[in-house]
Amino acid sequence: MDDPHQNQPLERSGASLEDATVAMVLVHGRGARARGMLDLAREVRHDDVAYLAPQAQDGSWYPQLFLAPLEANEPNLSSALRAVGDAIETAVDGGVPRERVVLLGFSQGACLATEFAARNARRYGGVVALSGGLIGPAVDRERYEGSMAGTPVFLGCGDRDPHIPVERVHESAAVFDDLEAAVTDRIYRNVGHTVLSDELTVVRQLLEDVVESTA
Repeated sequence: MDDPHQNQPLERSGASLEDATVAMVLVHGRGARARGMLDLAREVRHDDVAYLAPQAQDGSWYPQLFLAPLEANEPNLSSALRAVGDAIETAVDGGVPRERVVLLGFSQGACLATEFAARNARRYGGVVALSGGLIGPAVDRERYEGSMAGTPVFLGCGDRDPHIPVERVHESAAVFDDLEAAVTDRIYRNVGHTVLSDELTVVRQLLEDVVESTA
């Protein structure tokens, strides 16, 4: 299939889009389910936020490692990027402005979230990458252009993560800095591939800031 992730479920929780002031799109990791990301959403729940979680076909957004050549992950990668874009458009069509949509991913989902945001630079509510970074064997800065207009971007990763090189996190942060985002990259010592309570605190504060900006 040329577009394997189309017509997959879009799981939802939290406020309805009609009532929400902020939307969060949550992108799951390899071998996971969208429902699992809604469990994470409960950890950072805010009453004014609608949570949307797209589902990858067979639980994986692309077949190879995120450091593989881009063509090795096609057509799945392009389809996955469209799925993320479609989830954002669902929020926008439901009445949440794009600048109040927060994009969050974990692991493979974090790689996909950063790649989508960098390829589609503009103002968002925020971008959060938990254990992930830009996709490809090397960071090609010519692939990314435009301005994120001060969008808060948080990249968190453990220094013992077996899947995500710390250098790729720093390289990704540099790209977002070039794209005029407000970037924080935080490397946690003696930590592997996981989500930490400190990262959840960052996400809660980010959501609170976006909600308060609408008041």
